[in-house]
Amino acid sequence: EAEETTGAEKQPNKLERKWTFWFDNQSRPKQGAAWGTSLRKVYTFDTVEEFWCLYDQIFKPSKLPGNADFHLFRAGIEPKWEDPECASGGKWSVTSNRKANLENMWLETLMALIGEQFDEADEICGVVASVRQRQDKLALWTKTATNEAAQV
Repeated sequence: EAEETTGAEKQPNKLERKWTFWFDNQSRPKQGAAWGTSLRKVYTFDTVEEFWCLYDQIFKPSKLPGNADFHLFRAGIEPKWEDPECASGGKWSVTSNRKANLENMWLETLMALIGEQFDEADEICGVVASVRQRQDKLALWTKTATNEAAQV
């Protein structure tokens, strides 16, 4: 007789590595507050299922307030240039004044990162989506600015 399979038996799809989402709301900076004080670590995940849940519920740029940043960084790396992994790195940025563009670029980049689609995956620290009134920005943070071949 055929056995019923329940959802509970389905193994989650593990990712190669852990990733952490961060959130930074820049809309109301406190007077004299140091940069980075509004940066919050939100969630670390390592399965495809967790990623989609987080993306759909929270980390869609269209759900963001006006002056906010979303970050997806490798677990253990803080999205600050002071972090040892980022300290000698650089970043690739692209700007757009159409909201739909940011949403697409963000999702494509997230999927490429967690799916290990980049040749130089170890050289990438993470990605930042910045939602601003005039233009949105997506920035890919890299580890070794001097390693030109890997950067390109």
